[in-house]
Amino acid sequence: MSKDSYIFTELPGKKNGPELFLFHGTGGNENQMLGLALDLLPGVAAISPRGDVSEYGAARFFRRTGEGVYDMADLAARTAKMANFVKAHVADAKPSSVIGIGFSNGANILASLLFAEPDLFDAAILMHPLIPFEPEVKGSLAGKRILITAGRRDPICPPELTTRLDSYLRANGASVTLEWHEGGHEMRQNELVAARDFLAPYKLEKAGQEVRT
Repeated sequence: MSKDSYIFTELPGKKNGPELFLFHGTGGNENQMLGLALDLLPGVAAISPRGDVSEYGAARFFRRTGEGVYDMADLAARTAKMANFVKAHVADAKPSSVIGIGFSNGANILASLLFAEPDLFDAAILMHPLIPFEPEVKGSLAGKRILITAGRRDPICPPELTTRLDSYLRANGASVTLEWHEGGHEMRQNELVAARDFLAPYKLEKAGQEVRT
């Protein structure tokens, strides 16, 4: 396991409190999700890696051969690498809980981590995920809290695939909340509100915070 297998940005937070792992969308970077994390859960410790696959200069977390057509062997290899990265940081920080937040391609690698390593995260927010394959959970998702947000007119992530993912996660024991908006492949206010409500149990008290350096 290596903490440095990805370029990443780290936000210091309360020692032994919750830790967020942030996964950007295609073309983003390790800084794209930081503002969102600070808005949703002020003061939290966070790790935000940069995807190490380049698609015509745009950073991603795994390869694809077309829109919605994934290189499944590469996805498996990149998922294993990311799992080791997360484990290394968790072993070092010893957080009270581990939470993942991913948007678009970041949501897809986060979903793949949930399938491959169900015990890695206590909760996850999948914002506009696209899982066009039949996943296999290697373990149990029982008790895992998952929020999915999606657009009913998303040209990249068809609503029927979002609904299928929701059903699949529920069938495997996860506690899933599904939040829709009427737009496309963009974040809207209601899904940010849903994310903030979802993270409320992990909110840090301002008094007595201990900042990790």
